[in-house]
Amino acid sequence: MIQNQTVFRSRFVHRINWLQSAFLDFVFPPQCVACRAYGALLCAACAQRVEPVGLTICECCGRPHPTTVAQCEQCRQQTGLSIRGVRIAAIHTSPMREAIHAFKYGQQPELAVPLARYLVAITQSPAWQATLRTVDGVVPVPLNRVRREERGYNQAELLASAFCYGVQLPLCSAWLARQRATQSQVGLSAVERRHNVQGAFVAASAVAGKRILLIDDVYTTGATMQACAEAALNAGAIVVYGLALACPR
Repeated sequence: MIQNQTVFRSRFVHRINWLQSAFLDFVFPPQCVACRAYGALLCAACAQRVEPVGLTICECCGRPHPTTVAQCEQCRQQTGLSIRGVRIAAIHTSPMREAIHAFKYGQQPELAVPLARYLVAITQSPAWQATLRTVDGVVPVPLNRVRREERGYNQAELLASAFCYGVQLPLCSAWLARQRATQSQVGLSAVERRHNVQGAFVAASAVAGKRILLIDDVYTTGATMQACAEAALNAGAIVVYGLALACPR
């Protein structure tokens, strides 16, 4: 019953946001964030140009690989991996790069809807459909409080909300929180990234016995998702999966 109520609330909020966006689009026609054509924030032509990760991947981290492998060299070098498996929608190149930048830094939260469609699309395989049926809650990677106040929203949470609407799963943002501020991961090495986010997250007691799906926008080394998953598992979660919009080539 509680899960059904959560799904209904998520769908209701998504519908209200859609109506508000439709009204604004009528008054102020949007421009594509990549090609600047009028009509949509991400026009059909640019949406088709987004480069997918492809079918051959590392099944552990989800990054592209010449052949599908259980663990790539990068994953084998890490110990104590917390996430069961990650899937990534696209390569972080144009026009996905421009779309994510506008979404995060350009005050265009409405991009959550078209971008979430890429996440929905990559979970349509039989294997991921089976996984989604076991998921108890979708959890966005929490944003630093200061950054959230500056930005006005957490882009991962908006992305997760739109994804939940598409797959009819409950959004459970309160299950994970940042307990300390971290510096930006941009420009840091893989080792520095892991140290930067180590112990930065704390999970609520509600995650105990739950199967969780983490959502984030960009997956680089995976340090942030791993830290989130570790916090959830330490609080009693059964398993943690991950989805991300894009990763570097």
